[in-house]
Amino acid sequence: MNEKSLRQLLDDVRAGSRTVDDAVNALRHLPFEDLGFAKLDHHRTIRCGFPEVILAEGKTPEQVAALARCSSQADHNLLITRASAAVFELVRQDVGHAQYHESARAISVRHQPPRPTAGICGIISAGTGDIPAAEEALVTLDIMDQRTMSLYDVGVAGIHRLFGNLEKLNDMSVIIVAAGMDGALPSVIGGLVNVPVIALPTSVGYGASFGGVAALLTMLNSCAAGVTVVNIDNGFGAACAAAAILRQVELSKTEAPHAS
Repeated sequence: MNEKSLRQLLDDVRAGSRTVDDAVNALRHLPFEDLGFAKLDHHRTIRCGFPEVILAEGKTPEQVAALARCSSQADHNLLITRASAAVFELVRQDVGHAQYHESARAISVRHQPPRPTAGICGIISAGTGDIPAAEEALVTLDIMDQRTMSLYDVGVAGIHRLFGNLEKLNDMSVIIVAAGMDGALPSVIGGLVNVPVIALPTSVGYGASFGGVAALLTMLNSCAAGVTVVNIDNGFGAACAAAAILRQVELSKTEAPHAS
């Protein structure tokens, strides 16, 4: 249940079109539902502004499917990250309209219509190998009702590929930059734009990249002011940060006083 549906429920009770018992039944599993092996958070959308997210890693396929089924019964949008095709097949048996995003290794289930904010999150990858982390961010932003613009394989090894797209950077309200190897691209972009840049280190690279640690350290030491860094391969976390920024921008626009 999101804030809009909760308000509608309370309005219906006040108007007499729904009984108090109806409301109690609708709110029975708020703020969470205890499934024994997990406590499904039905209150997250109201509290945090984004839907419940299930990390499939570390859970059995049956546990993931049970969580997806309970979430869908409550008409919540749902995102399942780090999910295999086998997990998806089991989820789809209970939630027929679930979608699998292979590159992102994510499953999305949408029950509520999208209400996109005005801003755009740019999602940029240095190389083709960084696309899976970038796609995880893209799928996450989509289920969080944020508009995106993707620009892939424009890393510093051929920086002219980025410079040929500078006009697109100007249309972005916040930018996620996924890069492995030396992780230099976020610094480059951070020196070109006046919007928040979220650096997403990936585990792509040869031995001395240490599974993304080299890119992570480069990004933490960025010479471009204001670059924010998330964990290695954490496209989900980068998207959450970007969505929070975009929602605050939208909120500030709606609350701004009208000129007289």
